[in-house]
Amino acid sequence: MATQEAAAAPQAAGGARRLSLLRVLGPMHVWALGVGIVLVGEFMGWNFTVAKGGVFGALVACWFAGILYSCVAMIDSEVSSTVASAGGQYAQMKHMIGPLAAFNMGLFLIFEYTMLAAADSIVIGAIMSSLSPAFTPLPWVLLTILFLTWLNYRGVHLSLTFNFVITAIAFLTIIILLFGGEFWNPGKIFQTSELFAVQPDGVDPKAPYGWLGFLAALQFGIWYYLGIEGTCQTAEECRSVPRALPIGTMSGLITLLIAATITWFVGTSLVDWVTLGESAFPLYDAALNTGRQWLVVILFIGTFLSCLASANGCINDASRAWFAMGRDQFVPRFFGGVHPRYRTPYRAILFLVPIMMGFGYTGLLDQVITFSIISGLLMYAIMPINMIRFRRLYPMGSIPRGYVHPFHPAPSIVLLLFCIATFIAIYFGYWKNLIAAMAFYIIVSLWFVFRRYKMVDRSRLYTMPWPRPKGY
Repeated sequence: MATQEAAAAPQAAGGARRLSLLRVLGPMHVWALGVGIVLVGEFMGWNFTVAKGGVFGALVACWFAGILYSCVAMIDSEVSSTVASAGGQYAQMKHMIGPLAAFNMGLFLIFEYTMLAAADSIVIGAIMSSLSPAFTPLPWVLLTILFLTWLNYRGVHLSLTFNFVITAIAFLTIIILLFGGEFWNPGKIFQTSELFAVQPDGVDPKAPYGWLGFLAALQFGIWYYLGIEGTCQTAEECRSVPRALPIGTMSGLITLLIAATITWFVGTSLVDWVTLGESAFPLYDAALNTGRQWLVVILFIGTFLSCLASANGCINDASRAWFAMGRDQFVPRFFGGVHPRYRTPYRAILFLVPIMMGFGYTGLLDQVITFSIISGLLMYAIMPINMIRFRRLYPMGSIPRGYVHPFHPAPSIVLLLFCIATFIAIYFGYWKNLIAAMAFYIIVSLWFVFRRYKMVDRSRLYTMPWPRPKGY
């Protein structure tokens, strides 16, 4: 199945030589991509759930988002292990729903990951400038993007092996903070009981704003897991898609669930809820409150590496989506080129550099992150429709599947309901951003329908060797 798709996928380079992406990735690399993109959310961003919903509101948001992303991971693992093509969810949409849905899905992916990479580079610039007044953020923003672009240009095996190493180190720093704070000895360093207690002014840190605060916290709960669905972008480059993709994705999700719960516990047990809700680097501040300098140094390293791993994975995923769209002529075919030596989508990688630099140059971290989250949520909202349609068009037994997710259609229904709830939460806090993003995607959709679709290579839209769908 995967081999047949790979045979259908290669793009002619200059009309002479057919080149395809290399199949060199295993479960380790898929894990490194998924966890690498997301783990930065454990080091920053998640703590705004505390500001909105208090200590327990943050925990509810953490597990709520965990359920949402469990559904995402199960759905993605089934469809992507069957539609083994670069572009991930974009490739799924063009087979199940149609060109317009595929075009929008491609844009959702590109903007989610491009904005996230820009945000990571902004944070790296801020981290480096904190070391010395002589370090200004902008050069570090640009240097980060250029270094990671070079890494992705040279080869996917190199870039994701690098990601595995730095992601594993960053994850270990969270575990070290848990044990370094002697969690088994409450009251010595961890002040859980004291920080959770009702304050003298009557404010309860556990739920200061009641159930409305729990709802408001949902939008930032996504930060614990945002980007895990990017593992699908490796489908065309895995040695064994039915093995590597489900194992890498599901093990990555389990890793993130553990990391998210530990992060919540450590953060809320070391920093008071008001300070925590406003912190730019919550785990680093938690390490400062332990009074142990070696933990501070370790968490500084972990924060830096998590940002680097996230930006690296985002460049990988955004470039694969743009490459796949170029190969199908949803955007100029030029971007569907494969490097003759490194076998990477080098033109797509290079095209995204000025976009990331432009958004990184603005320094508007909150706006960049919000657009990334909205783009990701729009993608998640379409995925349940795609999954239900996939099972209807191709019932069990009609085509080979690399992985079959359990309890269908429950994960799709739960995912759709959770997306609606999160959109409501975003509307309360960022309604202008939400409306602006929706307007942008509507405008580019109209452009695609009336201008670009006539240039699409329709013979490449349906590349899987499947039988005629049920009902057609």
